[in-house]
Amino acid sequence: MSQNQELSHDFAEFVVNTRYEDLPESAIEGAKKSILDTLGVILAATGVEPAVQGVNALVTEAGGTPESSLLGFGGKAPALWAAFHNGAMAHCLDFDDHAPEGHHPSSSIVPAVFALAERAGGVSGKQMIAAVAAGQDMFMRIRRGVASRLDWHITTVVGVFSAAAASAHILGLNREQTISALGIAGMQCCGTLELAYGVGSDLRGMYAGFSTKGAVLGALMAQKNIRGVQSMFEGKAGLFNVYFDGEYNRESMLKDLGRSFAGGDILYKPWPSCGASHGFIHATLELMREHQLSVKDIAQIRVNVGDFQKQLCEPIEGRRRPATPADAKFSIPYCVAVAATKGSVKLSDFFGTALQDPEVIATADKIVAVVDEGFNWNGMLPKGRLDIVTHDGRTLSRVGENVPGDVECPMTWEYLNEKFMESAALAANKPSAEQLAKAHDMIRNLEQLTDATEVLRVLA
Repeated sequence: MSQNQELSHDFAEFVVNTRYEDLPESAIEGAKKSILDTLGVILAATGVEPAVQGVNALVTEAGGTPESSLLGFGGKAPALWAAFHNGAMAHCLDFDDHAPEGHHPSSSIVPAVFALAERAGGVSGKQMIAAVAAGQDMFMRIRRGVASRLDWHITTVVGVFSAAAASAHILGLNREQTISALGIAGMQCCGTLELAYGVGSDLRGMYAGFSTKGAVLGALMAQKNIRGVQSMFEGKAGLFNVYFDGEYNRESMLKDLGRSFAGGDILYKPWPSCGASHGFIHATLELMREHQLSVKDIAQIRVNVGDFQKQLCEPIEGRRRPATPADAKFSIPYCVAVAATKGSVKLSDFFGTALQDPEVIATADKIVAVVDEGFNWNGMLPKGRLDIVTHDGRTLSRVGENVPGDVECPMTWEYLNEKFMESAALAANKPSAEQLAKAHDMIRNLEQLTDATEVLRVLA
């Protein structure tokens, strides 16, 4: 890779040259796991998140050539709109995969590549795996080459490019077209963390739809030989200068590009909430179990939070009583209250009357946030520390380490299969257990399929 050419050109060459046969086993497994996990949480969202019905209605009303599947609801739409539809579901439950450093690679990539693969036809399982692996690696390289931010939303800022790269691979675009796809995708590169800080909106869960749609649009325009911006990453007003103040590690982004793939590092969630809450959930469950506590024993729960986590505790009264499922998933007090009260955290805890559960609300009222700069987001997703103060005067403390699904405790295929089966069974149009088992087996052995989109037909 050249140190002289624009970085988007280096990534375009990488995307064009990526082949299944050159992938390490970790990247192949990472791509297949993310496909299984993402399809499962998309299907679940269609059945449990009321707000997505409006997305489905909007896309259905738009009509157009029936090219690609509208997952969970049935029917087809133009690939561009199917990508938006399915992408809007991919993060709805905040149950999709994430990088160890935070942010979500696959919620934009997987809906984009499947929508385009159905439109294109004849995309093999090996090509699908290679496209996802390339997109995931590109996402991780950029994510790891920039500092964490508390203003721009890195998932959507970076995700549109990694999904555009994966889309370009699916369409078989050449180097020049792929550069253009990335340059066009830059016109859709946006999103701020007010999505997380604000309350009362359904949009927080739907953001991946916008980056997915932007990625597919960029790839389709480039396929028509529309020339995109040629310096979208490092130009005077390019990605890194505008969104990251010109501070990025170019060398690390290029190191072993095309030889080392980071998709195998991606993590899979055990609980459907913001990853910044998981350390607190785990610490709560462990302390309650180890000390055989009930909520009646608890006088106060202190969550010791860094800069980003602090935002998920303010305003405290609103976070204790979230108004929407999205607010609940981004409320550390609510997530901790559910864990302490019920001894588990499930999808059902974030929807319907569960948000008004009097026992959970009473527990949430005992939770206070204590700022601790030692847990600021300066690299890996911060853990936080939890203190339970009991009525008999004890203070029980634990840092949220060794969380299930984290780097130290990665999820197995067995767990992911169980999660997929439980999630997909919640779809608006529920696949049978036999369909789900067959889809799982097909994804587990995706490299054997001559048409990767056969998986979607099994789930329809």
